[in-house]
Amino acid sequence: MDQRTELSEFLRSRRARLQPEDVGLAPHGGRRRVPGLRREELAQLAGVSVAYYIRLEQGRGQNVSAAVLDSISDVLRLTRAERSHLNHLIRPVSRRRRPAPRPQRMRPAFQDLIDAMDGVPAYVIGRRLDILGWNRLARALLGDFAAMPAEERNMAWQLFLAPATRELYADWEGKAAHVVAQLRGDVGRFPDDPKLCALVDELSAKSADFRRIWAAHDVQDKGFGCKRLTHPLVGSLSLAYETLALPVDPDQQLVTYHAEPGSASALALRRLAQWSAQPQARRAEGPAERVA
Repeated sequence: MDQRTELSEFLRSRRARLQPEDVGLAPHGGRRRVPGLRREELAQLAGVSVAYYIRLEQGRGQNVSAAVLDSISDVLRLTRAERSHLNHLIRPVSRRRRPAPRPQRMRPAFQDLIDAMDGVPAYVIGRRLDILGWNRLARALLGDFAAMPAEERNMAWQLFLAPATRELYADWEGKAAHVVAQLRGDVGRFPDDPKLCALVDELSAKSADFRRIWAAHDVQDKGFGCKRLTHPLVGSLSLAYETLALPVDPDQQLVTYHAEPGSASALALRRLAQWSAQPQARRAEGPAERVA
C-alpha cells in the first residue's frame, strides 16, 4: 500500500464531507470547484499556511507537530479511530524497524474458554479480519468456518464474495461499510502486509460493492452495537454484539453476540443452540479444528 496516496486520499475524503457553514465559515455563492472544504479554508481554520497543508496532503509532512495534527483533526472533526489512522499514515513505522507480521494464533486455553460459553456465539478475529477461532454456536449462527478454505476464512471475504453470508445480514450495506472501515484501519497500521494487500486486491477485482465502499476511506473500530440477522434455520434475530481486545495480542478481538432475555431472538438463539448440540449436527461438523 502506498502511504502517500492513502494519506492524500484520506484527507481529501474528510474535507469533502464538510461544508464551510459546518465549520463556521460563510457559504460562498456560486458553484464550488471541489466538494466540501477547500485546502485554503482548512489551512485557515487549522492555523497553518496553505503551502504547509498542501505538503501534508501530498504525503510530505512526516515532521508535522502533534499540535498541528490535533488542530487539523479538530477542524475535520475526526473520530478517535480516524485520528489514529491519520497518525499511522503520517508517521508510519520505518520498514527497517517493522518486523514481518507473524502468523496469528489463538491460545488453546482461550479456545477452551469460548467453547465453554454455552448460549453465546463467540469468535475471534485478527489482522485483516481473519477468523482465528470460534465456538459451536458461532459456527451455527454465522457459517461453517471449519469447512472453509483458509483464504476464505475472513470476515471481509465472506461478506463480499460468499452469497450465504450476504443473505445473513438484514442490513448488509451497514455491515459491509463497517467491515470495510475496519479493514481500512488495518491498511494504515500494516501497509507492508502482503496478505492484506492481496485481500484488498482480490475484493477490489471481484466486487463492485467493495470498490464503491472502499473509495469512501471511512475508518472505524468494531466496538459494540446491534445486528439483525436472517438465519436459514431459525429466522430473524436481533442480537447485540460486544468486542473485546485480547490483552496478550490487541490485534486479536473477541466478538460475542447475545439476545435480550425473554425476547423472540433469545428463543431463536436457544433453539439454534439446541440444534447445534444434537449428535447429528456434531457429526456433520466433523472433528474440532483450531485455526492458525
